[in-house]
Amino acid sequence: MKKIFTTLVILSIFMLQIMTAEAKQSKKEKQREQSRTEYLNLQWWEKYNDPNLTAYIQELYEKNHDLKIAALKVKEGENIVRMSLANELPQVSFDGRLGRTMKSSNQYYGSMVIPDYAQWGYLLPLTASYEIDIWGQNRLTTKSIEKQLEMLEQQERASYIALTSSFATNYFNLIKTDKLLENQKEIVKIQEEIVNKTQKKYETGLCSINELLEEQKSLTSQKELLNTLSHAQEVLINQLRVFLSDNDKDIKRTNCENLSVMKNLPTEIKATVVEKRPDYIEAEDNIKRIGYDVKVARRDFLPKFVIYGQLGLNAYHWNNIFNRPSQLANAGIMPSFDLFSGGRKMAVLKLRKNQYEEAMHNYQKAILTGIQEVNDSSVLVKTSLKIYDQTEERLKLEKQKHMLVEHKNQIGAASNLDVLYSKERELMVKNEETANKINCIIATISLYKAAGGQDLYQIDSL
Repeated sequence: MKKIFTTLVILSIFMLQIMTAEAKQSKKEKQREQSRTEYLNLQWWEKYNDPNLTAYIQELYEKNHDLKIAALKVKEGENIVRMSLANELPQVSFDGRLGRTMKSSNQYYGSMVIPDYAQWGYLLPLTASYEIDIWGQNRLTTKSIEKQLEMLEQQERASYIALTSSFATNYFNLIKTDKLLENQKEIVKIQEEIVNKTQKKYETGLCSINELLEEQKSLTSQKELLNTLSHAQEVLINQLRVFLSDNDKDIKRTNCENLSVMKNLPTEIKATVVEKRPDYIEAEDNIKRIGYDVKVARRDFLPKFVIYGQLGLNAYHWNNIFNRPSQLANAGIMPSFDLFSGGRKMAVLKLRKNQYEEAMHNYQKAILTGIQEVNDSSVLVKTSLKIYDQTEERLKLEKQKHMLVEHKNQIGAASNLDVLYSKERELMVKNEETANKINCIIATISLYKAAGGQDLYQIDSL
């Protein structure tokens, strides 16, 4: 009875350990769910003054299949950690047996003879085993797998940053295309009117056929550009629908004039910003993971010790199964040491060392790549802002010129054709100003992505 009580106490302790581990895992899952909402970084996207964009970013979190796949990979990693953790705990199983033995001939043990017989056998044991982790090999294996889980978390974070940035880029390109398409339709109307007026001038002998053909050719070019923009608009809408996992969704967007261009971003950013990038953290975790694997490979050369034992009932008659003589108990320690494995363990150790060296190179490459992307994006932001400012100034001058031409037309110093030409030039510059404005916004998104999804107003500058 004491043995049974002792066994139940040990099993209760094991169950308590398992429940504690499950509670910790559940807490980690809640923390990861909270982290996923932080990955969206909605406060950053609100700075573009576009409520439609922030609403779509939130919808991405709820519907996008790629983000769901990334989350499922993290959950798969959590289960692999649980499997590894289970290998560190004692294993208890019940392997019962109920059968009838029928010997058809006599058995001889020296001078002793056992005649043929038939009998029932009842074996009801609890079998327990536990590998004593003297060298910490099992714990290191679990740590290695936990680092794999942390790498999967960084891959998930990278997916959030990449997808939100790609969606925002396509969304702003759609806004740009909408505005360009609107201006282009007006340009085509103006050019059609120019062609009509030039046609009348040609019919009255006031211009040559070459001048008329040039205007007609210009109209054809403007219509071609109009068709190109219409196609680009449809493609962008379809791409955004795929992001949102809804092929029939009506994509609402804000007017281009209402968007904010960030002009006070840091011009020089410290190289330490790459330390927050997912690929940098993943490369760092990979070094630690393989470091654990190297230690495991080294300790695989050492002997292993397994505690084993059985506690149960063994009887040949069912009515005697709960009697004291039927109680079964055994325990012991089983040492294990591989005397020869054909060089496999040494090959595994060398493999892990090679992987560790490879991980170091990937880590250094991640640093260099991160610094390059941050620097390139910073330069792109500064250049885009300069170009946008210059285009705004040019648009102001073009508007002033158009006002002067209209005034000259009112006093008879300029023709209606001159007014149309002036308006067309203004619209063309307006298209350039719109494109450069969106290019500035997209450049800031590129810098945001290069900085590892950080708020650019909160990172350290030189």
